Amino acid sequence: MLINSAVGKLPQNKIFLVVPAYNEEKTVALVLEDLCQRSFNVVLVDDGSRDGTYDIVKDMQNKYPNHIFIYRHVINRGLGAALKTGIAAALKNGAEYIVTFDADGQHDPHDIETVCEPLINKDADVVIGSRNFSDMPLSRNWGNYLMNTLTMIFYGIYVNDSQSGLRAFNANSARLLKLNYHGYGVSSEIISEIKKNNLNLKEVPIKTIYTSYTLEKGTNTSVGLKILFKMIIDIFKKF
Repeated sequence: MLINSAVGKLPQNKIFLVVPAYNEEKTVALVLEDLCQRSFNVVLVDDGSRDGTYDIVKDMQNKYPNHIFIYRHVINRGLGAALKTGIAAALKNGAEYIVTFDADGQHDPHDIETVCEPLINKDADVVIGSRNFSDMPLSRNWGNYLMNTLTMIFYGIYVNDSQSGLRAFNANSARLLKLNYHGYGVSSEIISEIKKNNLNLKEVPIKTIYTSYTLEKGTNTSVGLKILFKMIIDIFKKF
């Protein structure tokens, strides 16, 4: 079964969605239902959830046993650790294209095609889905602007949405990623890895589904400052 005529060069079973989840019992079932009905492979990494996330995901796996792979961290290790686990698992299971996809319901599944198409057409090695910030609260806007600026300062590459959770990698570029940040700083670290490995990056606009729940997630100014301090500490460790 193919995605559609626009990206019909690739069977859907070669696209793996890496979905990190931490305490996402409110949304994870709906997200998985939508993805599995589209016949994608989903690598769900439960990052030490303390609510009902894991049990819900197990129930979904029973419903879609051929599409959901579950990996579980016993304790909460952070977004970076969850992505690292998920990407490694996707590669191990034969992924040709890997898409990172948030479990909180903020991403539109139609945009999977949007971020995969440049990879399939060999126009890019990595694609980042760039959100429209005009509808975002000011605190979130500033948080993302801060992280874009820090990413430029520390890693020498500017992107419109360095903190986007919707990204796509071909298998070769995914294998080159060396991720050490366990927390949200991994988003900027991925940009650094793109530059370090001379990967061809493309940004494409995506839709973001803003709800009161999704707006609680992600990078605000406070999180951005914490990441800044971590970056500075890591730089001093190198001397």
